[in-house]
This record gives sequence, structure tokens and C-alpha cells, in this order.
Amino acid sequence: MCTAPQNFYIPEQGIKTLTGKISFDEFAQKFIDNINSLADNPKAGPYVLGAIQNKKTCDRVEDVDSISGKILLRSRELQNPMFKNARMATPVVIEVDASKKDVFSKELFGPIALLIKTKDTNQSIELAKEMAINHGAISCGAYTTDMNVRDKIADEMSLAATPVSFNLIGSIYMNQNAAFSDFHVTGGNPAGNASFTNPDYVNKRFTWVGHREPAKVN
Repeated sequence: MCTAPQNFYIPEQGIKTLTGKISFDEFAQKFIDNINSLADNPKAGPYVLGAIQNKKTCDRVEDVDSISGKILLRSRELQNPMFKNARMATPVVIEVDASKKDVFSKELFGPIALLIKTKDTNQSIELAKEMAINHGAISCGAYTTDMNVRDKIADEMSLAATPVSFNLIGSIYMNQNAAFSDFHVTGGNPAGNASFTNPDYVNKRFTWVGHREPAKVN
């Protein structure tokens, strides 16, 4: 759905963690292993993935060879034991070079994840901001152990009117702030700049962007 992440920006030199550095390839494999672990769990996979409403979405998943990138994981059919006629598919994972903006600058609706290999963290931030400003973004998830990087992401994505969730794990509510706005999201970028109310709301106006992260425990 529209709130599911599609673009994952990952530095080509890897990711620094509290337990050491993880290479791009190691991250990609862990990412794939976790997807397969969830999809293959009979008590979780069919129910978390859900059914696909539109056949065109399935066609897009099956036509992944037309996407300019390296296919790391192909989709598989999955059956829901309670709804055996439901149209289902496991996620596709594709590695894409950061230079291929034509690939990740559009919405690929459906279970498709793009692992975008960037030059470094700064390019990851620049691309995420650029995509949000030009094409829209409902939300942004960021994971970092560096407070300076955290502050830079917050500042840059604020300029793109995109709220950031820092280092959140588990189930995450994506657009709960929509209940307190006339817009579906912030109204500050192309992902949500139309309203069913007064035309003045459609025009560029004051927007408020909030970020969030886990509370520190004393």
C-alpha cells in the first residue's frame, strides 16, 4: 500500500553499527532472510502480506525483469489457508544504483523493495530529500547511531516537509497524524497536497513537520 516503504538508501561502503560494520551485501542478505522468514511462517506470512486487490499490481511484480537493476529476490506465490482464492505474492527485492533515478523516482505499487546503493550517507540523504520534494513522501524512516547524522536528516527532510521516524522497530503507525489535519499527510510535498475542503487549503501554506524517536530511559 502507499504507506509501505519502497526506497531503501544504503551506502555502498556499508553501515556502521554498535557491533561493527555491515557491508551492503551483508545488509541485503539479512534483509532478504528476514523477508523469507516472515513469508514462510505459516502463522504470520499469509496474514501479514495480505491479498493484492488489482491484477495489474501482480503483473508489475511478475515484470520485474524490465526494471533496471539486479534482482536479489524474486516473488513467490503464497496461499492463505482461510482464503485460498486470494491473489497473493511475496516481495521482490532489487538492487539499484543511485544513478538510476528514473527507476526509484516513481511509485512501483505493490510488494517491490528497491535497495539503492549510494556513494555515502550524504548522498542517501540528498536523494531522499530530492525524491520527497519532487515526487512526494508520506514518511521517512532513518536508522543511525550518529547524532550529527540524525540532526542532518531531521533538518533536510523537514525542508521536504517529510516527517522522520528515527530508529523505530516493530510495528510502526505511519500516518496517524492525518486525523488532525485536512490533508492525508503534511500537505507540504506532492504526496499529499490536495484537500476536499476550501480551495485555499490546496495552495502552498504553513505546514508543520514533526519527527519522532524512542524515548531515552534514565
